[in-house]
Amino acid sequence: MSDSDNFTLQQTQDGSFTFFSEEFEEAFHSHYGARQESYLKFALPTQVQKAARNGIVRILDVCYGLGYNTAAALQVIWEANPICSVEVIGLELNPAVPKAALNQHIFDDWEYDYTQILTELAFNYQVQTNRLKAKLLIGDARNSIVEVHKSGFQADAIFLDPFSPPQCPQLWTVEFIQKVALCLHQNGLLATYSCSAAVRTALLAAGLVIGSTTPIGRRTPGTIAAYQVEEASREVDFSSLLPAPCSPGSFIPPISEEEKEHLQTRAAIPYRDPELRDAAEVIIMRRQQEQQASILETTSQWKKRWS
Repeated sequence: MSDSDNFTLQQTQDGSFTFFSEEFEEAFHSHYGARQESYLKFALPTQVQKAARNGIVRILDVCYGLGYNTAAALQVIWEANPICSVEVIGLELNPAVPKAALNQHIFDDWEYDYTQILTELAFNYQVQTNRLKAKLLIGDARNSIVEVHKSGFQADAIFLDPFSPPQCPQLWTVEFIQKVALCLHQNGLLATYSCSAAVRTALLAAGLVIGSTTPIGRRTPGTIAAYQVEEASREVDFSSLLPAPCSPGSFIPPISEEEKEHLQTRAAIPYRDPELRDAAEVIIMRRQQEQQASILETTSQWKKRWS
């Protein structure tokens, strides 16, 4: 049996393809469009095209998967600055996934340069060219992120793209997201498709400020996060990407009152994994016990108020 046989191929609405994971009972991308999702939820919100003006962009791709997010970011960066140097570190648990994507010819309609890069990353786990230094770290991201931090890597853009929190809570915990945040440059941006209150609580606990990105293919938005820095040190224009304009002195539009109140409900109790090694079932049970003991408002009460 080949690697490709372990994944169910699905076409998304923009014509691009993704896989369905039997293990996590979820598709790797939304039905709206795998390719569009990579641009609109990750590459563009993290402003990699503006970072390209500086001549070098560093990317941390958490849950590399098929490779769409990295490929989209490279395309956006090199369209903005063809001579920009890029460093990429991708974290991936299952090395069969990126291999299967290439074996299934998912990227055949991309330019050769990008398919060649994705092929080398998938099969050799590293790429070195005159404008790209990339490597794929295979294994539990909870272990890999520690090594990334020890190496001193500081990302201009972080793509946080695991399976959903109920299916893969290990990579949405306070402890893991704190490790991820340590790898974010002071002027960098982190993007995720999730607007889960538990995830946002973990991002806030890591010392980041948060905002919402435009909903893509579904009603709920994604989340953008960054360290709060002085305005003069970072030029970020979210006006074309986010529903609200930037407020004075802030780079990330504030979340709505409804979203703020969601962070005061039991749904905002985060996932915890103190030693970064617990099984998903243990992490979920720990959170459920904390929720049951909580005096915070229930999510159903919050929804009723805002319905």
